[in-house]
Amino acid sequence: MREVRIFELEHGEPAAAWRVARPSIFKVISGEIWLTIEGDSEDHWLATGESIELPRRAVAWVSAGQSGARFALASGSEQRVARPTRGLPVFSWLPRWLGAA
Repeated sequence: MREVRIFELEHGEPAAAWRVARPSIFKVISGEIWLTIEGDSEDHWLATGESIELPRRAVAWVSAGQSGARFALASGSEQRVARPTRGLPVFSWLPRWLGAA
């Protein structure tokens, strides 16, 4: 199971810092987002339909473009495979994408 949250940012709101507890997908639903990840040398401008994967323990700074923005944050984005245990089957889990853009 994974959690999906939807957020809205208005233009002019101060940049917000996100501490990522588990791997997540950040997807812009509408508007434009400025995103920078601590330790990454590049800033990212994401438009409607664009997304980026945020690794566990990352700190990301988020701000909205001129018209504000709406975005989704979905946890549990990386593929997980259980390790084999003597004679027991191996189960794998790969979450579905947030949906077609």
